[in-house]
Amino acid sequence: MINDSVKIAMTKIRQAHCHPTLFIKLSVMLHVLVLISLIVAPDLWPWALAVLISTHLLISAVGLWPRSNWLGPNWTRLPTAAADRNEIALTIDDGPDPIVTPQVLDLLDRFHAKATFFCIGDRVQQHPELCREIVRRGHSIENHSQHHRHYFSLLGMGGFAREIQAAQETIFSITGIYPKFFRAPAGLRNPFLQPVLSHLGLRLTSWTVRGFDTQEKDAEKVKNKLLSRLSPGAILLLHDGNAALTKENIPIIVAVLPSLLDTANKANLHLVTLQEAAL
Repeated sequence: MINDSVKIAMTKIRQAHCHPTLFIKLSVMLHVLVLISLIVAPDLWPWALAVLISTHLLISAVGLWPRSNWLGPNWTRLPTAAADRNEIALTIDDGPDPIVTPQVLDLLDRFHAKATFFCIGDRVQQHPELCREIVRRGHSIENHSQHHRHYFSLLGMGGFAREIQAAQETIFSITGIYPKFFRAPAGLRNPFLQPVLSHLGLRLTSWTVRGFDTQEKDAEKVKNKLLSRLSPGAILLLHDGNAALTKENIPIIVAVLPSLLDTANKANLHLVTLQEAAL
């Protein structure tokens, strides 16, 4: 069923009217000019090759820049209206995790805070009741791909469509709600991602600040990193899946959240889901 949906989606994507960014338009124009120069003056091929290689290196570098909007729209902060309401968004990646996520949910309840969970489709299938509990408590589950492949950013349009569509269907089958936002694994991507997201009605979302809490084991450093950018409109990134552990074997997110949420409350910052911030 998912394969059929992907085939239909791919057909519509190819037929759709695209709105590429200025960067993409300039890249296409440069390719065209290089081809014309080769037709007019074949002896220029070394220069043409150098230009093409440089262009593709630049495109690759942009794809490795998670907070870039050169390849398409990308939320790095909440909309102005949300910031004016003193709203911030806590986004939590790579779950759900049967040990860490319930602790996170209890902490969020304690501080009356809402969060957005960017979940991996495979893990949603493994822990359906936990996902329903996330939604039941007023949080949202968004799309973080079906398998969280390490080579996600190297996929073509068909690969992106399969990964993202599969996660859409998986999350809907468990929660009854289709995600509205997408975060690429590790935030990495290429120019083929945006047409797929546009067709599926998904908004690419990165972050304002991340705690690097899958690697950093010092909870104080993670907390201070997040607090350094704690302001209206900020999108914060932590992990319930693949979370690093403190010396006391406490997941970093669990060690950091009480102080982070308390500071946000004292600063009159309201933690909302991305869907609420979009209203």
